[in-house]
Amino acid sequence: MTSYEFSADPTRIDIDRTHRWIAEESYWGQGRPRERHAAAIANSRAYGVYDTETGQQVGFARIITDGITFAWLCDVFVDTERRGAGIGKMLMAGITAELEPLNLRRVMLITADAHGLYASYGFEPLEDPAKFMAVT
Repeated sequence: MTSYEFSADPTRIDIDRTHRWIAEESYWGQGRPRERHAAAIANSRAYGVYDTETGQQVGFARIITDGITFAWLCDVFVDTERRGAGIGKMLMAGITAELEPLNLRRVMLITADAHGLYASYGFEPLEDPAKFMAVT
């Protein structure tokens, strides 16, 4: 049976692999240039889940934060061949544990299809989404 480990070590992130996931397989980052992906990782807190036998990265996420009041969870991706093995849960448990000591006022995300996963880690729909605005 394959086992996995969570890591908050940004030097372990496989830039090429995670770029391929986001730029080619995600619904939100299609076509993202590799240099922008690498810069985004360098300017965020990057997390991974790894196959303990092979060392291969099988999950990825980033947190953009000021470290005091706010964080944005983004680019959450689990290798399509490994989905259903608890990798997303391991990723979220690790990230939650990493953020807890910061006592952030708000952590936000956008998801099209993983509401159940995030709800189990305390995320809920916005009370008044009409207050939020964005430039797109």
